[in-house]
Amino acid sequence: MVLNHPPPAGEWSLPPPAKLLGLAGLLPQLAAAGVVTVMPREATFAAQALGFAYASLILSFLGGLWWGLAATRRDAPGWIYVAAVAPSLFALACATPWAVGWSWPGPSLVALALAIWASLLIDMRLVKAGLAPGWWMRLRFPLSLVLGGLTLIVALAA
Repeated sequence: MVLNHPPPAGEWSLPPPAKLLGLAGLLPQLAAAGVVTVMPREATFAAQALGFAYASLILSFLGGLWWGLAATRRDAPGWIYVAAVAPSLFALACATPWAVGWSWPGPSLVALALAIWASLLIDMRLVKAGLAPGWWMRLRFPLSLVLGGLTLIVALAA
């Protein structure tokens, strides 16, 4: 079911708090990427672990956003709820190698970076379905590209 409703007036204007706080949300991963690029490799594990944790948190947060957008509409397609739960489960699965002593955090960070980039596909579908505001992709696209890239930088230092 596609809900294509025309956006209300002002729907295309990116709210300043969303832009400012979205950009501020890149700072923890920027710090982790900065540490892993300037510190000796043996001193970077904490930054890698925190970079993993932050990417996992943000991926889970995106799922919560999607659930919230769907919950505002009774006619929201069911696939959105499935998509909304998947990021948290994926992030948890990415933690499994650490829990059982396999190679970590590099491969898990790469998987998280790719998932953050892939999250844009869900965001685009939400906009197309009329569930996300018109400005959504103007916020989500640069934030996801940069966060995914920073997460990949942290991964490559592992």
